[in-house]
Amino acid sequence: MRTLITGGTVIDTEPAPRVLPGADVLVEDGLIAAVGPGLAVSGARVVDASGMLVLPGLVDTHRHVWQSVLRGAFADATLGDYLSLVLGRLAPAYRAEDVHTANLWGALEALDAGITTLCDWSHIQSTPEHTDAALAALRESGIRAVFAYAHPGPGEARRPDEVRRVASLLGDSGLVTAALAASGPVYGPVEEAEADWRLARELGLRISLHATGTGAVERLHDAGLLGPDVTFVHGNGFTGEAVELVAGSGGAASVAPAVEMQMGHGHPETGRFRRAGVPTGLGVDTVVNVPGDMFAVMRAAFAAERVRGGGLTAAEVLRTATIEGAAVLGLADRIGSLRPGKQADLVLLRADAPNLAPVRDPVAAVVTAAGPGNVDTVLVAGRIVKRAGRLVHPGLHAARARAAASADRLARVTTDRSGGPRRSARPPARPGSGS
Repeated sequence: MRTLITGGTVIDTEPAPRVLPGADVLVEDGLIAAVGPGLAVSGARVVDASGMLVLPGLVDTHRHVWQSVLRGAFADATLGDYLSLVLGRLAPAYRAEDVHTANLWGALEALDAGITTLCDWSHIQSTPEHTDAALAALRESGIRAVFAYAHPGPGEARRPDEVRRVASLLGDSGLVTAALAASGPVYGPVEEAEADWRLARELGLRISLHATGTGAVERLHDAGLLGPDVTFVHGNGFTGEAVELVAGSGGAASVAPAVEMQMGHGHPETGRFRRAGVPTGLGVDTVVNVPGDMFAVMRAAFAAERVRGGGLTAAEVLRTATIEGAAVLGLADRIGSLRPGKQADLVLLRADAPNLAPVRDPVAAVVTAAGPGNVDTVLVAGRIVKRAGRLVHPGLHAARARAAASADRLARVTTDRSGGPRRSARPPARPGSGS
């Protein structure tokens, strides 16, 4: 199957964001075959991108997709509130069918907003059935995802055999691949971290962990665990030494600026990581109190760094949401730019809408003004998953109804006078583990 995207304003991101005047994009067998002006291809399906911006799909490097049905439920929540209510009370109330419903709805939400790849940091593995439900939903949605398996919560048995099973199920070449979401040394002994690291490296999985404040990086360094396969999520309040240790090890960072400011983690560290040479991506994290689109996240990162006096540019912000985010997930050879041979993950934004037109600087327009309402067309591996502003998923209406029903049931847990199901939440005194 060949698809020719023509007539749009093309923005590539490698080696740096730049506009390619008059360029077309040719997609063949799910890959980007060519980018350039006047591509003439017989027999290709033609997508008219006139009045649109054409760019690589957005990459969300940290998201708890299972929380999609809790959207906006806790707008005023601090991190401590989130740990107590969402992880302590609501997570144990999730049935496997709730996980499937939420993961499908959350993945569709991401696609609708032009996110073609996300890292699903999934700490809802109450049973193997919960795990299977999450994986089935990601596959059903059509999104590209890194499924980061997190062991059940504190006090519950760790499940290395489940990590092996997931890694075996997913492999490393499909739309959904595996990673390990580690508790790290922040909310458990270093011995647990060492066990996670050994397991992940045995299986060839990347490692992602929540960490803020002081000590975590240093303890991992002392244990010989740092490396280019490790991504630190948040990183608020890291010491200068810690940032340099991450950089020196080849590690990566994922910053969730909207959630970090909203919940009080600390000032987003996007600029500090990037200035140290650490590949840095952006993440939505959780939609319980922030929007689920990367446009809002990009603006949060841009504004937060500017108010701190940093020199982050719009082009650098776009990199974090595309090619640099791909690098954080270990996928820079597959996605994140329009280089021929990469997967054809693309988003087309309507630039004639009142919030964007007239477009003077396409890169700045994407970062400072675009929103989910501008997303006209989305392709993942060359397959159109959204066209003319509408998702093409055949089960969209049923998925919406199931999401509403699941949200209603879970809402009753929060209002149950008995408190509903509860598990021990990670202590809010040491923030950064749960969101």
